[in-house]
Amino acid sequence: MPDIILVILAVIFVLGIAINIHEFGHFAAAKLLGMRVDAYSFFGLGPRIWGKKIGHTDYRISAIPLGAYVKLYGDEANSGLEGKDDQSEPVPESELYELRPRWQKFLVMIGGPFMNIMLALAIPFFGAWFMGLPSMPAPIVEFVKASGAAEQAGVKAGDRIVVFDGEQNPTWERIEHDALVMPEKEVPMTIERGGQRLNLTIKPTKAMRGDNALGELDLLPATDAEPVVVGTIEPEMPAAQALQTGDRVLAFNDTSVRNTATLKQMVGETKGTPFKLTIERNGERKVVDINAIDTKDGFRIGVGFAKDKIQTREPANVSQAASYAVNSNLEIIRLTGKVFGQLFAGERSPREAGLAGPIGIVQIIAQVMREQGFVGLIGILGLISLNLGVFNLLPIPMLDGGQIALLGIEGFLGLFGLTLSMGIKEKIQLVGLAVILLLMVTTIFFDVSRLFGK
Repeated sequence: MPDIILVILAVIFVLGIAINIHEFGHFAAAKLLGMRVDAYSFFGLGPRIWGKKIGHTDYRISAIPLGAYVKLYGDEANSGLEGKDDQSEPVPESELYELRPRWQKFLVMIGGPFMNIMLALAIPFFGAWFMGLPSMPAPIVEFVKASGAAEQAGVKAGDRIVVFDGEQNPTWERIEHDALVMPEKEVPMTIERGGQRLNLTIKPTKAMRGDNALGELDLLPATDAEPVVVGTIEPEMPAAQALQTGDRVLAFNDTSVRNTATLKQMVGETKGTPFKLTIERNGERKVVDINAIDTKDGFRIGVGFAKDKIQTREPANVSQAASYAVNSNLEIIRLTGKVFGQLFAGERSPREAGLAGPIGIVQIIAQVMREQGFVGLIGILGLISLNLGVFNLLPIPMLDGGQIALLGIEGFLGLFGLTLSMGIKEKIQLVGLAVILLLMVTTIFFDVSRLFGK
């Protein structure tokens, strides 16, 4: 029961902040422009349960626990759910949203996605500024898995990757990310060996993580030795019987363990065969017997390593932190666009693309909470906030992007003395509603399919 409560709190924390920061963007823009805001429901939709009126705005909690909303004066879009608000006092027409110029309406519409994107930028910015930039290994190969994708391509330990999928002098992060979204696709690469350059083609191994198809290069970069310390243990997994948080892993069977990546690779290759771990616990050395079990994420023993959450970091100034925040978010957008490009090209099925609806998002949050604790939720909050901001900018009626596009169309027609009738606007909104409902039904279908393993 405590685990369920923690997951519920985690979901409320992540989705509550991501959705509220979006609505706050609309609210703040409307207030700054002098528009009257009748209601700001920071939790839920529909009828008012509780609230406090400050000035002209009713700050409330609503009955249906799905999202949040801001209601501008004169906007009756939610009146069917809410009921009528008391407007006994006269309200100046200057405070009415519909009578404001288009540029002000645009600022109100863009305010929500803007705040989501700013939150997505703020999380890596402050993380890098206060804790430093996460250091990345050079693209030099240290370990090549036997019979894996890298060995089949002709890659050897000591090779430096100088070109990967057309990218000159790629970072290890770029190589990893591109490989992840190209399972079983031939990727051109150039390696440097003994002062010579060799052109190779690698075909990342297809690995399923749940229903998501990911590509693995079956190699590891050269990294410095680092402590491998157990940070979290999943209940009912093999590690729960053999390990404790704080244990430092020294050896796998009789092979020294240099870093977490190497240990994960070794555990995955056991395919369930028992093995021995030499650990240090409270200053004492112990040898424990353990075996990995097959999960949706491959063969695992059920631990999260402290090193996964506390990377080696290098000090950063404000400019470096800002650059890191922008680049990390652009990288997420680039990879997302690449996956959707594969989806529309028929190179990847919708299920393998990892499309997640409400149920899937809750599952992701729950998994992060179990493996990394509340600290891990900060990263997933940034990811969801970025996706929410970008998704709302799509030119789909009912989304902010659709409203902005409509403002543009009205402005263009106005040049010729034409206007959009209310009937046409309503039909456009109905089309948008149908698109949104179709997307929701599709993603929920995939969520349920994954839930029942079909």
